[in-house]
Amino acid sequence: MSDVSAKSPIKVLVVDDSMFIRTALKRMLEADPEIKVVGTASNGLEAIKSIKVLNPDVVTMDIEMPQMDGLTALEKIMAENPLPILMISTLTESGAEATIKALSLGALDYIGKQIARSSLDIVRIQKELQTKIKLLAKRRPFMRARATTRFLPTHQTPQTVKHESTTSPVSIPIRKNRLVVQVVAIGTSTGGPKALQEIIPQLPAKFPSPILIVQHMPAFFTKSLAERLDSLSQLTVKEAQMHDVVEAGKVLIAPGGQHMTVIKRGGQHEIRLSQSPKNLRHKPSVDVMMSSVAEVYGSHAIGVILTGMGHDGLQGLAEMHNRQGFTLAQDESTSVIYGMPKVCIEKGIVDGVLPLNRMPHTLMRLVQKS
Repeated sequence: MSDVSAKSPIKVLVVDDSMFIRTALKRMLEADPEIKVVGTASNGLEAIKSIKVLNPDVVTMDIEMPQMDGLTALEKIMAENPLPILMISTLTESGAEATIKALSLGALDYIGKQIARSSLDIVRIQKELQTKIKLLAKRRPFMRARATTRFLPTHQTPQTVKHESTTSPVSIPIRKNRLVVQVVAIGTSTGGPKALQEIIPQLPAKFPSPILIVQHMPAFFTKSLAERLDSLSQLTVKEAQMHDVVEAGKVLIAPGGQHMTVIKRGGQHEIRLSQSPKNLRHKPSVDVMMSSVAEVYGSHAIGVILTGMGHDGLQGLAEMHNRQGFTLAQDESTSVIYGMPKVCIEKGIVDGVLPLNRMPHTLMRLVQKS
């Protein structure tokens, strides 16, 4: 399902107040024959006008611009003509806060600008930029559909978890007579901040299990994400620190640049942060966190894989599944990138596949049945 045919290049609108950056982004994007920059804009007002004329498939959007900044433009675009937007962010604390807000407003992803001295070393992001543009372009039809159709309410209690990403849904019974669920482990990447915002704030203050989250993000960004979710939630959400106690009512997000594991110490469970293993692509790693959860909690755990690019989480979720933990994955229709959930589903290690709006209710039902 895509607006972009195999023969037609992906149409991109580049929005940035710097002519240098606009030119650099255009050159990097058009180095890929599947991508065509159909226009540029120097501020949010120009961007909104250009979208109406050029009808791009994807927009790259800077945050700080004159006349109308990227966040204001993003909010107007999502209200009037939703389409995939990739934020161009500075890897700083202030940039992280703005980026998390952009993702909550509807931007699908972001890419970091590398700033060195007086120039922007932006060429280093070329491959990542091209890849993300191609993936986000595939989401435009879903965004159009979602502009007129909102998620169904979650108060109805289903008898089974349904796989809703195929034309013939497959019902997967929830296992009964389970042991007590002591932890929920969630792994996600691209699209994760918005997905987490659809789940964590929907859980009650008395949710009986602690929640551990790995979201692929650099330092600063995970702290801003935790603060954002905490402001919206009844549960306490914070960026994890060394020796944090894993307990009910608390959601701990792995800090960017560090792996998060859990150990049992005395009568409680505690967080450990580490730089090892160093040879992994992602830090924090979903695999590292979930493998730790599998070892410490065994069958007393729920593992959840949400939207994201790649296969981080496959090994960790497999270990949870092998130790009789209950495993869930987000379905294709509600995933920004159906990479991480897909590989886990294809491997046969997922007990239930369901859309994002069913996740909070299903988690509640699973922990209540434990």
